[in-house]
Amino acid sequence: MRDFHYARVATGGAEINVAIGGSGPPLLLLHGNPLTHVSWHRIAPALARHFTVVTPDLRGYGDSSKPDGGLDHAGYSFRAMADDNVEVMRHFGFSRFQVAGHDRGARVGFRMALDHPEKVERLAALDIVPTHHALTHVTLGWGLEAYHWFFMAQKAPFPERLICGDLGYYIDYKLNKKGVGLSIFDPQAMAEYKRCTTPEQIHAVCEDYRATVSIDLAMDSADYGKRKIECPVMVLWGSNSHCGRHFRPMEAWAEWAPDLRGWSIPSGHYPAEERPENVLAPFLSFFSGSGPTA
Repeated sequence: MRDFHYARVATGGAEINVAIGGSGPPLLLLHGNPLTHVSWHRIAPALARHFTVVTPDLRGYGDSSKPDGGLDHAGYSFRAMADDNVEVMRHFGFSRFQVAGHDRGARVGFRMALDHPEKVERLAALDIVPTHHALTHVTLGWGLEAYHWFFMAQKAPFPERLICGDLGYYIDYKLNKKGVGLSIFDPQAMAEYKRCTTPEQIHAVCEDYRATVSIDLAMDSADYGKRKIECPVMVLWGSNSHCGRHFRPMEAWAEWAPDLRGWSIPSGHYPAEERPENVLAPFLSFFSGSGPTA
């Protein structure tokens, strides 16, 4: 991304590709699937005028390493990804910071806020409900839209072999969400997503989803009703996304986050790319410690 410099940070279990830019209080931005850190390109430069913005590729994604997931897929749990990024922030000298995540990145932020409450000052989540809620409130409508959760979680190498049969078709189909289309994506960003959609990344992403329905769900089930997110939380979701149409996000998040605010925005599942103005203004307000800006 323009005006950002790049580094590679070795963590306990991976090597993370990171873009960093700006100055001020530290803000960690975590992307979703099937994207990379580039998905923040429409708001990261503006945020960097107020914050030191750190935006990595999650392990298994983009130009970060793709370690073995292990027999229990723990190498791709949200805990492992959260720990990576705590180490990334420590590498840059930040012991306490704010976090925003979209999709998988928001799930990493959720686990980070639970596991490392002393690290996370504020958490913003884009277009998800917590994993435990999603997997214990499966409806026909959400199941049809979120088919990939269950398909990619199948035993290797079944989903990998089918997806890798035509990677270009797969990425176009995956990003062409209902009612939105591919036109919301900048051509350079789209080219980057396609460059990174390799067989190695597909296997890592499948390991991510295998962890979700097993070890991640087990962690969340153990914490449900016992642990809460201690920091302020802001949730934004697309009114035309699977999250907005099949869940009640505020009710789902209220089970975990006592200090909660949030609202829908007129977008699909990729709000930072489709409606960056509706994400940037609330982010600036929330991460500056101001009140909500609906």
